[in-house]
Amino acid sequence: MSSDSISFLLNWHATPYHAPIFLAQHHGFFKDEGVKVAILEPNDASDVTELIGRGSVDMGCKAMVHTIAAKARGFGVTSIGTILDEPFTGLLYLKGGVEGHPHDIEKDHFTSLKGKRVGYVGEFGRIQCLELAQKHGLVEGQDIEFVRCGMDINGALIDGRIHAGVGIESVNGVELEQWCDSVGRPTSDVKLIRIDELAELGCCCFCSILVIVNDKFLAANKEKVAAVMRALKRGADLLHKDPAQAWLDLQHVKKQFRNRVGDDKPNFWAKMFERCYPFMSRDLVNVERDWHKVTKYCQRIEVCDEGFEANYTNEFVQWEHEAQPVDPEANQVALVRPPLPLSRPLSPPPPSMPLD
Repeated sequence: MSSDSISFLLNWHATPYHAPIFLAQHHGFFKDEGVKVAILEPNDASDVTELIGRGSVDMGCKAMVHTIAAKARGFGVTSIGTILDEPFTGLLYLKGGVEGHPHDIEKDHFTSLKGKRVGYVGEFGRIQCLELAQKHGLVEGQDIEFVRCGMDINGALIDGRIHAGVGIESVNGVELEQWCDSVGRPTSDVKLIRIDELAELGCCCFCSILVIVNDKFLAANKEKVAAVMRALKRGADLLHKDPAQAWLDLQHVKKQFRNRVGDDKPNFWAKMFERCYPFMSRDLVNVERDWHKVTKYCQRIEVCDEGFEANYTNEFVQWEHEAQPVDPEANQVALVRPPLPLSRPLSPPPPSMPLD
């Protein structure tokens, strides 16, 4: 049985920053553009680039550093756009630790991780952590231990398996804040040591979430790939035109984003949506300056060699591009401030919403 569906594998389980993808599906934009897209979710985030790179899946999402690493490893993948632009990423930890597993980690002192267990998602997270440890004079196995946690960084933090773990502030951090609130801890106990500041990158572009495609599929299906990107741009346009309505639409698509019956307070998914919103790309463009910085960074941590050619294109982003900030570091400082209010308050879906 054959299918003309384009398989599209997310980098993580469904998350609010995937909004342009789900909005394009919900509003029929893929169909309007003449393509059928099957959206898939991984059980292990480390599988994504390999599955796309070997052609088992046609398209998907992945962070920039992993996209570069995949190409360097011989997997045929190319980035054709960006959906989440420079989200704050680093080592998350809970102030003081958890019951039975206390610690003295300090936000401004990486060396306070001495004697601690640090969690990472996949192989290249470990490489990043190892480079930072070496930079600060910590020896793996002697001064610091790295623990692979896959997609359960928060669970490992909460049960004390690790003292700190690699995560995105607007996603994993929000989940940790939810847990703190549920057990009577202040949400301010959730702390982040930003990797971009430690690595002197100036921004968290290494963890920008990209749209990637298998190279052979791209070469044979440029019209279809262009159609997918047009649909995603229409989804992004809706998101930024009326984010509050977009949130209602997302709850139609993904049941887990909805509140429990009778609960009218914004849930942690709504908070995650609000926190991700400032980083969601308006034009979906691959930022050349970021690719240059992250390629140099990957060469420094020996993920790719000096002759590596960046595997991205803006060929399929055929619309006006947003002006890039003159000072990326100043822009990151501005994003630390609370985001501006959305066009109207986020709200749960009405009780009459069909649970389809």
